[in-house]
Amino acid sequence: MSAPSDSSDTSPELITVAQVLKTLASGIIQGEHGMMPWGSNYAYLVSVSDEEREVLAVYKPQRGERPLWDFPTGTLCYREVAAFVVSEALGWQIVPPTVLRGGPYGLGSVQFFVDHDPEINYFTPLPSEYRDQLQRFAAFDYIINNADRKGGHCLLDAQGHLWGIDHGISFHRAPKLRTVIWEFAGEPLPEAIMGDLHALRARLKSPDDPTMSTLSELLDEREVLAFRQRVERLLEQGCFPQPGPGPNYPWPPV
Repeated sequence: MSAPSDSSDTSPELITVAQVLKTLASGIIQGEHGMMPWGSNYAYLVSVSDEEREVLAVYKPQRGERPLWDFPTGTLCYREVAAFVVSEALGWQIVPPTVLRGGPYGLGSVQFFVDHDPEINYFTPLPSEYRDQLQRFAAFDYIINNADRKGGHCLLDAQGHLWGIDHGISFHRAPKLRTVIWEFAGEPLPEAIMGDLHALRARLKSPDDPTMSTLSELLDEREVLAFRQRVERLLEQGCFPQPGPGPNYPWPPV
């Protein structure tokens, strides 16, 4: 993955996901660089360092979450981490490394900051070579029931990899998929995506795999069940989801 070894070095392949997670989870949050713009909830760009490295991260404190009528208060940070867990279980590297931990303003999610060009997003538009990555986004957003896939939530790093951010309003039990990525609707799922989903289903059924136990710590029992059912449903249908009867696009779209 692309990750900085210090605050000024953003060369690729310097550290692994496991190393980033270690720093995010146990490092010292020692530098706050201001609040991230445009978000509905409090989010801070911070430096996290341990004895081996320093990384930039986005810290979203639980107590800075705006109450929502349809999501339990104080759960958005848990859902951010759950999205990373699913992304890793699939092997898709959609969600940057994310942990749940204490910080300057209490418990919150801490996510590796992806160095990217803010002028580039889903609506730029992206070249056709990113079709495979966007297809994984579309399948991923369905199974996590992402209610807020804006165009600006797709970040392109310097190595040409697409990352997805802002998954705090995901994993609801009721259908709430709202996304700007509908160009694949109704198309058959590629074999590679089907294979990864079959592997995920097997992991969810394995008593020795940590994915289910971790999700059960982050989400309630009914949300985990609904997630498993969406995985099964997508495999049964074998095609990308179609827009439903309710709101299908987030607002604003960027």
